[in-house]
Amino acid sequence: MKIICIGRNYAAHARELQNPVPEEPVIFLKPASALLPPGASLRYPEFTKDLQYECEIVLQICRQGKDIPPEAAHAYFERWTVGIDFTARDLQQALKKKGLPWELAKAFDGSAAVGTFIPCNAGSGGNATFSLQQNGMEMQSGNTSDMLFSFEKTIHFASRYFTLDPGDLIFTGTPEGVGPVHPSDRLECFLDGQRLLQVAIT
Repeated sequence: MKIICIGRNYAAHARELQNPVPEEPVIFLKPASALLPPGASLRYPEFTKDLQYECEIVLQICRQGKDIPPEAAHAYFERWTVGIDFTARDLQQALKKKGLPWELAKAFDGSAAVGTFIPCNAGSGGNATFSLQQNGMEMQSGNTSDMLFSFEKTIHFASRYFTLDPGDLIFTGTPEGVGPVHPSDRLECFLDGQRLLQVAIT
């Protein structure tokens, strides 16, 4: 299983982190050990003092594909959910300053939290809302209509470089509003008003 993540897919988020708005998808990967399944808690990593949440819609690939044309991409996912791309922001910034890859800050164990997957109707992803609550307060919300690169464009682009296999996950990017988490926090994520993910930070 591959976990493919799309960075800077919402212009406002790119700007809030003082990053340029990309002209094509920014892709990074997480290993299978990064997966944090529904209901699991996350232990605050000892190597960071600034762990942050990034709420995203996550697609689950349902069939194998390579060089998938955009107009056919909707046939490669049938289920979706919400997830959290946990990021050690201080470590990421240090790596970026050195011109190094982000994996240490993005791909650590438990850094890819995913909720319960539900059916996704073809074409329904163009105007979906999703949000994150921290200890009962809404901290982040987004709408897929604001994505720079649609699900179909993302699948097309990624499949040029990687063969997509059933069970692969695609984190499709986070909107503005990312922020820090702390031990004892409770995070909840919603897709079109339905709570699909809960994570406790220990």
